[in-house]
Amino acid sequence: MSESPEDRLKRMKMRSWRRGTKEMDLILGPWADAHLAGLAPAALDLYEALLAENDQDLYPWITGQSPMPAQYAELLGEIGTFARARLGPTG
Repeated sequence: MSESPEDRLKRMKMRSWRRGTKEMDLILGPWADAHLAGLAPAALDLYEALLAENDQDLYPWITGQSPMPAQYAELLGEIGTFARARLGPTG
């Protein structure tokens, strides 16, 4: 049985908000709410692959504490910019 596009977006949004670490919930959840519905299929596939990554890897990639994989660089850049604009400076 195939997943409908609406069900896929719903599942991906839920996974964005229920990461396992609060920091990543607050970064990915709002971004997913604001952007997922407008993404092209290839971008959705990339975001879905990103959701499979471990939070302990994702957080340093987004915050610039460690280099990010090239395949995610553009997407993580967009997510990081969105999060910084939304949450303001940290530290």
